[in-house]
Amino acid sequence: MNKLNFIKNGVSIRLPPGFRFHPTDEELIVQYLKKKVHSFPLPASIIPEFDICKSDPWDLPGDSEQERYFFSTKESKYPNGNRSNRATFSGYWKATGIDKRIVVSNGNQLVGMKKTLVFYRGKPPNGSKTDWIMHEYRLATSAVKPLESSKGDVTAAMENWVLCRVFLKKNKKGSKNEEVINEEKSVIVPKFFDFMAAKELRTDLKIAPVSSCSDSSGITEEFPTTHEQDDHEESSTFLPFKSKS
Repeated sequence: MNKLNFIKNGVSIRLPPGFRFHPTDEELIVQYLKKKVHSFPLPASIIPEFDICKSDPWDLPGDSEQERYFFSTKESKYPNGNRSNRATFSGYWKATGIDKRIVVSNGNQLVGMKKTLVFYRGKPPNGSKTDWIMHEYRLATSAVKPLESSKGDVTAAMENWVLCRVFLKKNKKGSKNEEVINEEKSVIVPKFFDFMAAKELRTDLKIAPVSSCSDSSGITEEFPTTHEQDDHEESSTFLPFKSKS
């Protein structure tokens, strides 16, 4: 979807970088699918023709990180049935909810229908649900008017052609939960010391509390003063003696 080539007066015009293709449901029906069914020139040659069920959603052409649009034809699951075959190599597309009516913005005219499908891995009915979503647009019968083609050809084309938008749903809730889990892992739980229990333990063992001050140790020592020490040294140095006669 990066190359935006618009057709104006039969000339392909390349738009500058920065432009994105974000059409509304009404624009997809009226400006693209309806003109595709009637074989009219499209406003932009940006939607390719591709059989959706020939590839898994992650293998479809284009950037898988962005929405991708395709013109596709429906394939019947059974020869005489109206059910579409939506099986791929690795799974299948399953419709969910009810189809949404697409009406014009300036009135209540019905122009098309939108069906929402979810991709499942494996085989039905035991497939595992994925985050791949597809919106399938089809024209309403009232929106088809025979123009240059015969009524039968237009009706057949309307029944065969659909416009599909495929994208990967971003699970914001899951990423948020993952962040919360990571934050919880990084939290350091503080440890508290029970001083009351330690006090009871010392009381039971009859252990006197130890203080950093020497006065509270219970032991007193007397040290001689400086004068007393000097007198003691003098008395021990000059001892009296008797001379021999």
